[in-house]
Formats: sequence, structure tokens, C-alpha cells
Amino acid sequence: MSDERRDDGELRFETRAIHVGQDPEAEFGSVNIPIYQTSTFAQPAVGKPKAWDYARAGNPTREALQQVLASLEGGARALCFSSGLGATTTLLLTLRTGDHVLISDDVYGGTYRLLSRVMDRWGLVFDVVDMTDLIACRAAVREGTALLWVESPTNPFLKVIDIAALADLAHQAGARCVVDNTFATPYLQRPLELGADIVLHSMTKYLGGHSDLIGGALVANDPELIERLTFLVNAAGAVPGPMDCYLALRGVKTLALRMDAHCRGARQVAEFLQGHPKVTRVHYPGLPGHPGFEVAVRQMKDFGGMVSFEVASRDEAIRVVESTKLFFLAESLGGVESLIELPGPMTHASVSGSPIEVPDTLIRLSVGIEHPEDLVADLEQALG
Repeated sequence: MSDERRDDGELRFETRAIHVGQDPEAEFGSVNIPIYQTSTFAQPAVGKPKAWDYARAGNPTREALQQVLASLEGGARALCFSSGLGATTTLLLTLRTGDHVLISDDVYGGTYRLLSRVMDRWGLVFDVVDMTDLIACRAAVREGTALLWVESPTNPFLKVIDIAALADLAHQAGARCVVDNTFATPYLQRPLELGADIVLHSMTKYLGGHSDLIGGALVANDPELIERLTFLVNAAGAVPGPMDCYLALRGVKTLALRMDAHCRGARQVAEFLQGHPKVTRVHYPGLPGHPGFEVAVRQMKDFGGMVSFEVASRDEAIRVVESTKLFFLAESLGGVESLIELPGPMTHASVSGSPIEVPDTLIRLSVGIEHPEDLVADLEQALG
């Protein structure tokens, strides 16, 4: 995917990340968007607010963030939330009792937990399928299917889903296709351009980029869907505070630079792991032997900063994750610092006993922007 200037003069990605929605503040010329730390807004007349009547409905700092995210994803409108799961919940609230959701057999544990233990009481039903298998996906779509929920690359196995094919399948069934683009970010992949209807982000991860905020976002083009989501932002109230929006704006400005560094480091780490005798399997879409390599080349600019790998036993996996010094043992991902974890008992504990199987020998890495050779040396000593 290219970010060269288009014939219509549209600015490139890196420039839009810094300038869209972020003109200098009018009164004093501040080059950073102010943190509008307010719960309400004075109105010049009864029922006639200048923009918003109450900060749950909107906030200038949040609005700046929404404008730049919409631009980067190529969407008409972005809406921000208090967390990625807040965005997920709000999107699911657009559905009705009896609607069917199709999810991947390799999906974020929080998404599975929300569908299986919360939204089931609201009458939503879902099925799990290997979304790399288009024949299986087509067979799993049924009357009442409203959403195909795609992650690509997936969490934690880094499978690559053919977004264009899944979007086409969804539309044939009268459903929508939502893509969780958290791992790839709009710098590496833009699902709306591939036919998806909705893009979801955990802003906590790469968009924020510094492990100092919790947030989520949805981006869409369809006016009817945008209107419904905008209503639910105010009605359900899962909104972010202005400080978190300010931090996310700061993070987005360096997204392109950071993602280049994440990808560079992850590639070197994956290549090292692939040649290590104690590693039984490496999951990284940038390796030519990865099953989704060709699809990733087609729909991504680069392959991301996430790597997962397997070792021989659970005890060995625990020993490795507890032995690194630069890779912090922690959940989450996408920050400038490198993280290591065991998905089975940590981020994906909620899928235990479900059709989604995460072996206890699997280790997940979020490769930060440290020097790749230092990270390789840390893994080498941990593997021992």
C-alpha cells in the first residue's frame, strides 16, 4: 500500500497525522490541541449550545483526535471511546436480539468474553470459524448473520485474513464486515479501502504508543451507521476523557516513525527465533513460510511489531518469559517498550474451555523500538 501524494493533492500519511484537526489554537496560537478539561459548556441561549451541551456528547480535544483518525483510516467519521472494549460494546449495541456474529477462531480474549458472557444475555448469538478458510466462512454464514468480526493479523497467532474476500462475503449475506485493525494500524493497513464497513481500534496500543492511556475508536463511512453510533456514544456513555485524547493525539503524530521501527525490530527478532533450536514454531506474517504471507504482502505495507512463538513445554515457556530483562513480563502491546507474555494464562485466559485453543507453550512478543540487536540478545539469554 502506497502513501505517495495522490493526483488530487491529498497530503501523505505522516503529514496528515500531524496536521488534520490540529491547527494552532486560535486565541494564543498553541501548536498543541488544548486539553479541554470540562464537563459542560456555557450556552449563549436556551437549547442552543455552540457545539455540545455536555462533554459526554463531545469535547474539542476528542473531536481533534476523531478527525485525524478518520483521515488516517480513510473514513468519513471516527468516534472515540473509553477503551477498545467500550468501542466493541457500543458497536454490538447496534445489533438486535437474535442477530448472529461470526468471529475468528483466533480472536482477542476480551472480544470472546464479551460475546460469550455478556452479550449472550441480550440475545446475540455467535459462531467461531477459521477465517483463513473462505469455504468454512461461507458455510458458517447464515440467515440473521449481521457482522463478520475480523482481526488481521490475529491475536495471538498472527494469522492473516483476506479482508477484501471477507468483506465481499459479508455483503453477499447482507451483513457488515468489521475489522479490528489494532495490530496493523492505519499506517500498515486500511481495511475500509479493502471493502470493510467498520474499523475498530484499541487506541491503548499502537495509536497511543506509550503505554499511558486506555482508549478505543471506531471508523466508518456509512451515514446511517455513523448516526446510530453517534447516538450511542451519548446514550451509552463509554467516552474517553480529554487527557487520554490528548495523549492519543500525541502518539498518533509519531505513529509512522514508530511503526517502521516496530516492524524492523520484529522482523529481526522473528528471523532469530526461526533459527533457534529451542523454538518449535514462529508466527510472524513477514516470514515467507507463514501461511498468510502472500495475503499480507497484498494488503499490508509492512508486517507489524507482533511476534509469537512456541517452545517445547509449558515449563520452558514460563522459564523464558520470566527470564527476559528488556522484554517486560506484562499484558498489552504496542508501546515503545518491548513486552513478553503467555497468552494462555494471561491475555487469553477468558477463552479457556472454548473452541478457541491457545496452547500453554505459546509466547507472545510485542517488539518495541529498542535496538533490535539488544532485543535479540535478551531473547538469546532467556532461551539459554
